[in-house]
Amino acid sequence: MILQGTKIIVVGAGIAGLAVARFLGLAGAQVHVIEQSPALRTAGAGIQISPNGARVLRALGLEPALKALGLRAQAVMLQDGFNGQMVSRATLGEDFYFLHRSDLLGLLADGARNAGVLIEFGQKLAAYDLTGYFPKIINANGQVNSASLIIGADGLHSGLRAQLNGASAPLYTGYVAWRALCDISTDSENLPVAQVFMAPKRHLVSYPLRAGKLRNLVGVAARSSFTKEGWHMRENTADFCKTFGDFAPQVQAWLSDLGPDADVGLWGLFRHAPCSDWGRALPKGAVAILGDAAHPTLPFLAQGANLALEDAAVFARAFERFVDLGQALTAYQKVRAARVKKVVEAARLNGRAYHLEGVARSLSFGALRLGGKMAANIAFRRYRWIYDYDAMAAV
Repeated sequence: MILQGTKIIVVGAGIAGLAVARFLGLAGAQVHVIEQSPALRTAGAGIQISPNGARVLRALGLEPALKALGLRAQAVMLQDGFNGQMVSRATLGEDFYFLHRSDLLGLLADGARNAGVLIEFGQKLAAYDLTGYFPKIINANGQVNSASLIIGADGLHSGLRAQLNGASAPLYTGYVAWRALCDISTDSENLPVAQVFMAPKRHLVSYPLRAGKLRNLVGVAARSSFTKEGWHMRENTADFCKTFGDFAPQVQAWLSDLGPDADVGLWGLFRHAPCSDWGRALPKGAVAILGDAAHPTLPFLAQGANLALEDAAVFARAFERFVDLGQALTAYQKVRAARVKKVVEAARLNGRAYHLEGVARSLSFGALRLGGKMAANIAFRRYRWIYDYDAMAAV
């Protein structure tokens, strides 16, 4: 596709949308990002960027900002949730970072604007129209806009995903997740390490952010029923603390730092059926979906943001390489669908490992402790295929 001067609309100013907007803007496209929220969202608080995501940010020319805003991660520690004892510790290589979500969105938004991209907030979308030669979007106020390419990076509840694949009901996993931030009170707490406290049907992950001034807390626990999927629900601090009230003293200290009026987010963890169609070519245009709109994933391998960055890179490369829109879409989906399916399944299985019970838990902990550092690093290397992936070379 000849991108120079081509009009492109991106729906959603999240990680996938802003990253692909900068890629396409740098290629000379006329890119317009619309976002229904009044400003950049910060839900989720902490994000882990692994080497596969860092490569994309480097290709975008944003590595200096990543290094300035992110905290270089050194290790992952698995600990017994109840007593805090070490189960295993895996040392991380280069290009692993802890980053505040708003900082990542900010650097991507600045990068997009510097590439000539227009970003508009408070733009509520009502519908997509794929019946003509070019795709169109209709805003809530009735305004109609068309473009050669419309990209749906509009998250879990993407209207374009439903239009391409039909409506589908996600499957509740039986788990919910909380997230919160607390201030770090002592220097001993700001080591750049991700700590995972594991217990039957529960775990809590914590790591520092913003030069060690903040601590990100993410707790996951079984809950029999949960009816709503989304990132923006709130929970009171007391319920979050009660769920992990029997965890190690270190966890209790963090929870006590939250205070009764802390901003605690709550969301249900759902699994989605894989999309059969990631895009559609029209007579003179095309539409496609990226990021959570195409493949929501469970958080147990911290790959949501990284997969979104990968999508953006592969998509941009495909539309630069192929003149024919149908060929570009086919290449994009072929490369991404197989990769994403494998990562999503690996995340699901990793979540099960965090929540082991009874004999299985004892055997797993015993094996990791007996094997020491070697066993931890062997376990970590199981995921080298995730971290070694180079999206820029995938098309």
